[in-house]
Amino acid sequence: MLADLLHPERVRIGVTLGDKDAALRAIAALLTMPEGAINEEVVHDVLEERERLASTGIGSGVAIPHGRYDGVEELRAAVAICPAGVDFDAVDRLPVRILVGIVGPKSMPQKHLAALAGVSRVLRSEEKRNALLRAVDEADAYTVLTESR
Repeated sequence: MLADLLHPERVRIGVTLGDKDAALRAIAALLTMPEGAINEEVVHDVLEERERLASTGIGSGVAIPHGRYDGVEELRAAVAICPAGVDFDAVDRLPVRILVGIVGPKSMPQKHLAALAGVSRVLRSEEKRNALLRAVDEADAYTVLTESR
């Protein structure tokens, strides 16, 4: 699932984030890569609007900020690994260390929900989360995220 949505340039490890808004801005910036044709500020606003409904911090150090808008033609994902963690108002109140942002067009609500479920399923694995946090570089993190086991 993630292999279809994720581009290697949209993966960052060792990210330091001061707060939730900084995390949303970092994910919005990554979601515009590699081509940069997507409006970063609009993506941030879409993610922030969704966060106002309820935190996308799903627990176990993971957040999946997401949203839909018609400035993108396809579903895409971005990942930021923040070893120190960031307060994200997660359901378990623990700091978030793995952020997976997803954005897609409004015309694909079923695919959007399937992507959210797929990412959640992958990151439910403590082994997968630990492997991400141990990644030595972005290529290593990308491999961890996209390998099927």
